[in-house]
Amino acid sequence: MTLFQKKVYDVVKKIPKGQVLTYGQVANLLGNPKAARAVGNALHKNYDPAVPCHRVVKGDGNVGEYNRGKTRKRALLVEEGAL
Repeated sequence: MTLFQKKVYDVVKKIPKGQVLTYGQVANLLGNPKAARAVGNALHKNYDPAVPCHRVVKGDGNVGEYNRGKTRKRALLVEEGAL
């Protein structure tokens, strides 16, 4: 795991159940507002269930991609009350 990935995962772990952040918001919290795509790439490599990467969505409101499938991501967000 890279230092950048660790920082991304640390931010994402703090997103409360039932809430979401955008990839851009995560990048801003990391102090690098142009790193939204890099945030997505880092999350795509995550398979640790302690990192709720399904809580990060696209800036336009769409759920975006998920390494376990979009259907699973949407179902998790609905279950948590975020959608």
